[in-house]
Amino acid sequence: MNFEQEIRKIIHIDMDAFFAAVEQRDNPELRGKPVIVGGSPNGRGVVSTASYEARKYGVHSAMPCSQAARLCPHGIFVKSNFKAYKEASEIVREIFYEYTDLVEPLSLDEAYLDVTENFKGVPSATLVAKEILQKITERTQLTASAGVSYCKFLAKVASDYQKPNGLTLIPPEKAEAFLEELPIKKFFGVGKATQKKMHALGIKTGADLKEWSEIDLVKAFGKSGRYYYRIVRGVDNREVKPHRIRKSYGKERTFSEDMGDLDWIHNYFDELSQSISEGMKKINAAGKTITIKVRYKNFDTVTRSLSLSHHTNDANEIANISKQLLEQTDAGNREVRLLGISLSNLNLNENHFYEQLELRL
Repeated sequence: MNFEQEIRKIIHIDMDAFFAAVEQRDNPELRGKPVIVGGSPNGRGVVSTASYEARKYGVHSAMPCSQAARLCPHGIFVKSNFKAYKEASEIVREIFYEYTDLVEPLSLDEAYLDVTENFKGVPSATLVAKEILQKITERTQLTASAGVSYCKFLAKVASDYQKPNGLTLIPPEKAEAFLEELPIKKFFGVGKATQKKMHALGIKTGADLKEWSEIDLVKAFGKSGRYYYRIVRGVDNREVKPHRIRKSYGKERTFSEDMGDLDWIHNYFDELSQSISEGMKKINAAGKTITIKVRYKNFDTVTRSLSLSHHTNDANEIANISKQLLEQTDAGNREVRLLGISLSNLNLNENHFYEQLELRL
């Protein structure tokens, strides 16, 4: 049976041990140690995420914390801090939207991106992925892994192939050989129960799975059999489905050195406002609410906003208001590592304008 596979450029980004990595970033004493995020080892809670140091002992997510404590007696148990995780996730998500609106988040720590056509005009999906991974590290001090391929299934499998901080490309011409060699437990969508059943039937690799007819797979696994029949042949035409249309426009930058000079910060806001103004005018956009973001040296982050009685995309007005908002922060007294300005409550009255926003922001 022949299938027609649409060739797209899909990236799957998966943060590395996300919750545990955030805890290690924010608490230097935890770095390099087996961190287990979740409930108490003496309670009935389960592990949310384990650092790679803890994973060496067999600790993994969804495992009872009591079992994790037995496997890793010297593990450090930390309660979940979803505020910090969400904040980091939002920074990562904003990086995605610098390249495409076709972003399908799966959770706080992973998402699909379709970069077949991207805002920066980068022809190589691998290069886009490299840029995204670099920006994630620069802006969050965290790492992620990326998978690049022509479909969602292969991109997902690829992102897990060289963790942590890895990048794996599976081009169409190498997909068949890659899938044939892949252990069945690495196939996304094959859970533990299915894996056990497949092993009992002699299916241990993609090559083994490929020997089965679609009819026999359906008999053995129900409707899922059709899915297994297709994915082992690299056929997956699912589209990346975005969950939102962006309704804000902004830019931010993480500096290589922490900045404490207020005059320098004011000059930077002038430049940033000019860049934002030019970008908004290109897409015929104007915003009513101006928000600044300030991240201090110790990663504390604050935002300050002001809503106007009118819409604006004027560089001078954006800069002046942003500097006024800056006075409500400790910038100048405390060193900053990131500064950003964004405009929201955009003018969406004209249909043409709305279409531009949907495509570009």
